[in-house]
Amino acid sequence: MAKTIIPIGPYHPLQEEPEFFTLTVEGERVVAIDVNVGYNHRGIEKLSESKTFDQSTFLVERICGICSTSHPFAFTRAVEDIIPVEVPERAKFIRTIIAEGERIHSHLLWLGLAGHFLGYNTVFMWAWKLREEILDVMEILSGNRNNYAMFKPGGVRRDIKSVDIPPVIKKIDSIIPTLEMLKKAVIDDPVLHARTKGIGVLSKEDAINFGALGPTSRASGVARDVRKDSPYGAYDKVQWDMIVTQNGDVFDKAVIRILETFESIKIIKYCLLNLPDTEIDLNLKDIPPGEGIGHIEAPRGETFHYVRSDGTNRPVRHKVRAPTFMNLPTYKATIIGETISDATIILAAIDPCYCCTERVAVRNLKGNQIYDGQDLVKLSQQKTEKIREKNGCLKWI
Repeated sequence: MAKTIIPIGPYHPLQEEPEFFTLTVEGERVVAIDVNVGYNHRGIEKLSESKTFDQSTFLVERICGICSTSHPFAFTRAVEDIIPVEVPERAKFIRTIIAEGERIHSHLLWLGLAGHFLGYNTVFMWAWKLREEILDVMEILSGNRNNYAMFKPGGVRRDIKSVDIPPVIKKIDSIIPTLEMLKKAVIDDPVLHARTKGIGVLSKEDAINFGALGPTSRASGVARDVRKDSPYGAYDKVQWDMIVTQNGDVFDKAVIRILETFESIKIIKYCLLNLPDTEIDLNLKDIPPGEGIGHIEAPRGETFHYVRSDGTNRPVRHKVRAPTFMNLPTYKATIIGETISDATIILAAIDPCYCCTERVAVRNLKGNQIYDGQDLVKLSQQKTEKIREKNGCLKWI
């Protein structure tokens, strides 16, 4: 049977960000996939080297709007690892509250989009309506619906007022009935079962071999969660369950995220009702020379930051690894042999975040030179000039 190439991206209605997937199909079956990255590079790591440690906290918040707590959480932990120092207990609880609010927001966003990709727009509308309630909660707690600006090396910037706790708990409790409805809609609906069960299966062995993270690995029976394996914040002080399923298909990835929202609600309510009466910030002034790592469990899996200091007020090296970087290669195991109609939901099942993942280094294939920013601009200008001459265009004025 003849093979056909089907491109998805780099700009596609399925993808909120640019990424390029090339599917090779025989008839309706996918026989190969190639993933091309590098379409969305913003140079965050390099920019961080020109910012102070405090400014870099705001910078990494903007790596991704949906993960706008995950990155500053990991970054501040990396900076605190350099010293090393433990932040006050109240700050740990507040950090945990904000992180779990973001987890609910992220999982509901994914659930709505998954429903939309499957043509089940009722799920899309209900999930996103519920997500608005969580964003309102985050606004009460931090002053912002996204990019919460709560984190700083040594603690948090803003305390949670006791007067805000009752309305926040009331609002969180009010979403539970709708969450239960969504859970039943996914777990009991035969149409969703037909579209997601047994589709895009990632075996436990493949999940381990690819180094999959977060719900992508836990849906395949891999009990891996930084909050349990290497506790931080207030996670070791709260009774909560790690959600693990065994089938590794799209259905189980949806179930994992829905059930995790209930655990997040449990964690938030406990932390709000048991906030320690301590300071919220160590007021760090100087960061000594050294290097530190910070890793946390983002909604998509482990987010990792590495920071090196030379004793000045700026990092001399800042390295970021987001969970999508590890989860993307699992497509090699999940999409081969599936039909074209299922390819989009399989691609979406890991909840990819390309702006968290993208980075680029351009190496001269004839040597070992790595081009800097000025080199790239010069190469771009030269190519533009060649295109202009080829097409007989007037010179740029």
